[in-house]
Amino acid sequence: METRKETKTRNKWILSALIAILVLAIAGCGSDKANNSSNTGSTNSGSNAAETNAPETVVKFASDAIYAPMEYMDKDTIKGFDIDFIAAVMEEAGMKYEVVNTGWDTMLQSVQQGTEYQAGLSAVSITDERKQTYDFSVPYFESTNMIMVKEGSDIKSALDLKDKTVAVQTATTADELMSKIMGVGNTKLKRFDSNAVAMMELDNGGADAVVADIAIIREYIKNNPKMKLVGIKDTPNFGSEYYGILFPKGSELKAKLDPAIQKVIENGKYEEIYKKWFGEAPDLTNLKNAK
Repeated sequence: METRKETKTRNKWILSALIAILVLAIAGCGSDKANNSSNTGSTNSGSNAAETNAPETVVKFASDAIYAPMEYMDKDTIKGFDIDFIAAVMEEAGMKYEVVNTGWDTMLQSVQQGTEYQAGLSAVSITDERKQTYDFSVPYFESTNMIMVKEGSDIKSALDLKDKTVAVQTATTADELMSKIMGVGNTKLKRFDSNAVAMMELDNGGADAVVADIAIIREYIKNNPKMKLVGIKDTPNFGSEYYGILFPKGSELKAKLDPAIQKVIENGKYEEIYKKWFGEAPDLTNLKNAK
């Protein structure tokens, strides 16, 4: 049986416990409220609060990150000229963004649909055929296709490829150019899902040449000196091409990003990025006049 003193002590302890529980409950409510206010998509009463807490739009770019030095995977991070370039453009435009490595075909399909990805960034050449399906930004990079062969090859120009075995990446301008030169149904024109696999075909003796964008071939030759490879530029048969950011037809992003692209090209940031990746200053004469 409790004494009066024991009863008083027990009641005091219970009261202290109840106060502690109440304090924790109040703190918990405060913590939940803070977390909710920082969560994307949270809502509050009142139009001003709703506007303040509305989720900020993040533009998602699809890419095929196997196009070093334009874009490539460094462990879990996408790096390259295009990646630094779009960072400067989106900063100029004041927009948040994300670049996701999806692969070439997925990029083309998903950007056309315009649901999950709102743009494509992967050294995409602007062509009349692609313009029927997509909208493009203003041109941001001048390029051309190049032939890659092993040292000692008798191939000197694109016309020499007509009866050779040539490896290209499917659905690229290299594919289109070589289809015209060799014939669409020519079985010696080998198409692969990526330039990397096309280059392996040359390395393994399954092709006499690879045709791809000049920046990619130069990078591959530079990184593989022991393979003794040669790059052949053929301006008469492989004219200048221009890369653009890929949009779904009717996208509002084009009007927002075009001015930012032009600003980055004009304010010196573009030249800075170009020198970083190619070791020389770009000739912007044609690029500034391209449309």
